[in-house]
Amino acid sequence: MLVPRRSDPVRTGPRRRCRWSVEECFQAAKNQVGLDHYQVRNWTSWHRHITLAMLALASLTVLAADAPPEPPADTYHFARSRHPITLTVPEIRHLLAAVFHPPAVTATELLHWSNWHRRHQATARRSHYRRRIASEPAG
Repeated sequence: MLVPRRSDPVRTGPRRRCRWSVEECFQAAKNQVGLDHYQVRNWTSWHRHITLAMLALASLTVLAADAPPEPPADTYHFARSRHPITLTVPEIRHLLAAVFHPPAVTATELLHWSNWHRRHQATARRSHYRRRIASEPAG
């Protein structure tokens, strides 16, 4: 980022954080909705592809944001919880892809896999939080 040598960190800090969130958004779009999967020859086609990819990512993000329940009041809730994690953007994308391009499995099997996958992720998260709690200094 081009910043004058004698810049005020209070003034430039928000810009740096904004740039980080924009970079993360583009990385998520590349990974989840194929933002970088285009082969176009003119600006109009490129603009249409980018617009549709960003619209798809925004839709998935809204669905994921609408899915989680209220956050628990207990600080160590995730270390003890046996519930699967909430739906994420990749999980929603996978489920929608299965709906629109049906695999060779039934809907029951697909939902069973999704539930297993989210429970597995919850177990990993629970182990992570337990290890983190155990390594915290007492005091």
